[in-house]
Amino acid sequence: MNPSDDLNAEPALEYEEWKVLLRALCGRYSPAGVEPKAFAGWVRPAYICGFEAVDLSCNAHRIERTYRDVRLDGTDHYGAIFQFAGRSTLVQNDRVTELAVGDVALVDSTQPVTYISENRPGRWLGLNLPRHSLVSHLGLEPESGLSRRGGNPASRLLFRLVQDVADGRDLSAASAEPYMQLAIYDLLGALFAVSDGPSTSTHSEKLFMRVCGIIKAHFADPDLGPTAVAAEAGISLRYLQKLFTLRGSACSHFIYSVRLDHAARLIQRRTSTKTGQPLSAIAYACGFRDYTHFARAFRIRFGYPPGAAGIRAAGNDRVRVHAGESAQ
Repeated sequence: MNPSDDLNAEPALEYEEWKVLLRALCGRYSPAGVEPKAFAGWVRPAYICGFEAVDLSCNAHRIERTYRDVRLDGTDHYGAIFQFAGRSTLVQNDRVTELAVGDVALVDSTQPVTYISENRPGRWLGLNLPRHSLVSHLGLEPESGLSRRGGNPASRLLFRLVQDVADGRDLSAASAEPYMQLAIYDLLGALFAVSDGPSTSTHSEKLFMRVCGIIKAHFADPDLGPTAVAAEAGISLRYLQKLFTLRGSACSHFIYSVRLDHAARLIQRRTSTKTGQPLSAIAYACGFRDYTHFARAFRIRFGYPPGAAGIRAAGNDRVRVHAGESAQ
């Protein structure tokens, strides 16, 4: 498609009209490097496989989003940027990325960004991706300011899919939208979530600590499992599993560990206070539905049955006393 054809295909907007419409669709951006009276461009809202999107073109040399813009509009999403016509340079997070037709870039709306158009007018399509949904699906928070060339197989598939829908060649039923969204997420993951090592971002660490806190607060609930934990944390089950896998563990194992450690403390207290509390009552208080299951898990974890835990604890106390007497 010739870039000049884009401006002829849509009603041209004046400088301020263009800014206002774009702001309503995806945030505050300003064209620069062109006189307002000489400005020409258009903005068209789009709907791509269930995602909100914006299809736009203009003859400005730059399109900028500043720190002030970020602070004023407070938008919080990722944007998948598709270069439909012309060439441009994208600058975000101290990264400078060249874009040609067919290329795909990922930007973060909470960070300033600049697009510099080399061949004007250019045409771009921006796909608004909810941060929470994208991070939950990928299992990590992707870096922004990156791009992938159109020659990449995943880039070609993703670009063709989005372009067909944007140009009105989508014939799929509305019922297929959830599956199409998953396809877009998976292709974005193939492009931008590839990592040489485990993700240990601050966001991931904070989220993991929050998940652990949820488990420690609700372990006594026998219905607590990975699905319930993920729902309480507001993340997908896949992302929850990723958090534990990166740390060499599993959510279900952590839940059992918290329950069994608490049971061991209760049994030791039972012995020291000589309350005679039934071991089955302790098992139920720690979130186990079945005493036999509890006893088996307890033996596997500690190497002895629950009934021997108090004896061992008392024996350890006697050893410590004798050791103290010897030292004296």
